[in-house]
Amino acid sequence: MNALPTLRGRFLGALNYSPCGPLPNVEFGYWDETLDKWREEGLPSNLDVYEVEEYFGLEKCFPCYNRCEIDMNLRFEPFEEVVFWENEEKICKRGADGVVRIEFKKGRSSIPKYIEFPVKDRETWHEYRERYDVESISNPPMCQYFNEVYNLEEVEVHDIIHEFMLDGEPWSPVGVRAGGFFGWARSIMGLETLVKTFYTDPDLIREMFTFRREITLKWLREILPRFRFDFSHWWEDMCYNKGPLISPKLFKEYMVPEYKRITSYLEEYGVKLHILDSDGDVTELAPLWLEGGINCLFPCEIRGGSDPLKLREKCGRELRLMGGVDKIAVKKGEKATRKWLSYLLPLIREGGFIPFIDHRVPPDVPLMHYRKYLEMKVGYLRVAV
Repeated sequence: MNALPTLRGRFLGALNYSPCGPLPNVEFGYWDETLDKWREEGLPSNLDVYEVEEYFGLEKCFPCYNRCEIDMNLRFEPFEEVVFWENEEKICKRGADGVVRIEFKKGRSSIPKYIEFPVKDRETWHEYRERYDVESISNPPMCQYFNEVYNLEEVEVHDIIHEFMLDGEPWSPVGVRAGGFFGWARSIMGLETLVKTFYTDPDLIREMFTFRREITLKWLREILPRFRFDFSHWWEDMCYNKGPLISPKLFKEYMVPEYKRITSYLEEYGVKLHILDSDGDVTELAPLWLEGGINCLFPCEIRGGSDPLKLREKCGRELRLMGGVDKIAVKKGEKATRKWLSYLLPLIREGGFIPFIDHRVPPDVPLMHYRKYLEMKVGYLRVAV
């Protein structure tokens, strides 16, 4: 770890119980409606999402700053996009991902209503699988995020890494996307079909997860020997406020071995920190994620049942945590916010924890309350020094 108090050093130090300065001042982001409402409350109207973070004094660091990580380069033949119907408020369409959904046209970040998914059974899975250009993964990787935001045809990874270099050393932590299994499968099958398939065709689940693991490893074999990364980033979103969407038994059988194969390979190249994003109550799955090598969870959604202090008590210091600031407390104002930050203080002092609001800030949080929260949080971040 870089011993200097750079942002990278403070990020890695915080999560490895060796702080060398204040904890990183980061947040998870905002819903579009939140920024629209805050502009009515005094937020400058000409700021994009990254300028908003700078305006609030936040640091260019994971998870709020997506440019800190390199996305997976898995080329995919898109589906033909079709609009089935639309009116002034909504549109029903098939997207390039093959999913048919109903979306609000303007001013709503709500979850779409999903009508149909491209993978329904073994036959449609095989058709879907053929859309991946597996051979292209061996080409020089690109950052999909840059391609989409800046309309670039190609961006070499080394150009992106260079943005985070300072005298030959990264000033900010740099991560690599390592995928996920349940979240990916749900996005192409839908939740109901996916969970049923664990019972009706378990071999299909194994086949899909094996494919996902192998294309992820092929991507990582291309990039890990060429660059140094500080963390891997995973996404699942496989819990709700009553616990996991599949049983821990199924999770242990089908997913833990797949995680382990990938985290073991990452660790051969010095990537020791494996950060996973899942909403809801992750308490039952947290020990199993640890078993698979995943050793950091966020955003610790309080109303979803993921209390970071209880997670630490259950799993010990091996489990690092991020998030855990109750957005409802921030919504209520200064007194409730201070009470919640004080509740988190023992974990801040112990280490292995970076606090921020436990998901994207919703529009019912007043700008004045959010400013006050950020002001108070700075003092708590210094406690770790």
